[in-house]
Amino acid sequence: MITSMRRALVPGVAGLALVLSACGGGQTASGGEGDGGGASGSVAVDGSSTVFPMSNAAAELLSEENPNVQVSVGESGTGGGFEKFCAGETDISDASRPIEDDEAKICEDEGIEYTELQVATDALTVVVHPDLAVDCLTTDQLIKLWEPGSKVSNWKDLDPSFPDQEISLFGPGTDSGTYDYMAADVIGEESETTRDDYEASENDNVLVQGVAGTEGATGYFGYSYYEENADTLKALSIDDGNGCVEPSAETARAGEYTPLSRPLFIYVKNSAYADNAAVAEYVDFYIENLPQIAEAAQFIPLDDATYEETQSAVEGLG
Repeated sequence: MITSMRRALVPGVAGLALVLSACGGGQTASGGEGDGGGASGSVAVDGSSTVFPMSNAAAELLSEENPNVQVSVGESGTGGGFEKFCAGETDISDASRPIEDDEAKICEDEGIEYTELQVATDALTVVVHPDLAVDCLTTDQLIKLWEPGSKVSNWKDLDPSFPDQEISLFGPGTDSGTYDYMAADVIGEESETTRDDYEASENDNVLVQGVAGTEGATGYFGYSYYEENADTLKALSIDDGNGCVEPSAETARAGEYTPLSRPLFIYVKNSAYADNAAVAEYVDFYIENLPQIAEAAQFIPLDDATYEETQSAVEGLG
């Protein structure tokens, strides 16, 4: 299992393990209580680097109850994850956007049937170097900065009141669901791309280090990565026409942080859940403890209605 920096136990997970242990653990796929129900085997998870902390936390916590279930969690990006998933290489695909029609068609052609489970809400966060004297961008300015073919190279290009400072851009690669969300849901107008003259990485920690270490820099990624690095970055508020709104769990859940709040998912291969007790146990554990796992991994837990929909979808798998 990947173990370094964000790949180790996320903050709060060690404490959560104690809480779950004290509560006796959750009911498992095999009907056992706490001891993992006797299931054993391997589970392959890959996909979104944004969802990675949650799926990894679930794997770490389940291993406390049942070390015989071996879960490997990768982070090749949402698009890269779906490629592996639809090729039959993984059991579960982490995604920071819904599966696209062409990806769904590949899965269908390969006979891969799946169930989509929303696991959390995220606030895509635009960050800058902490010394930059910019605190808020309008959505129009954000689009102008990141749209395909953009020639914005200085903060003054966005607003004359902004500093005369060269802009260095950092962002996710094209396999990332975060990239897709910026392109399609923020820039919009049927855009499928952003500008391409920026430092790209599928590893959000690389983006954090780039922005924090470069004067005038800006970038974007999931809220949890900002929250984990808030001492070295500054998050920008976003003004969609109703005033500047800071990214937070409260503003995202209330629908005030628009258009940058988004759902996060895992996609479960139906046959893997039905035929592999280890996959079933991992998914059941994940969803049964979802509110605690989301908070421990510094994501925004689902509201009650959406959580009930996710629980119902898992019951349908069974």
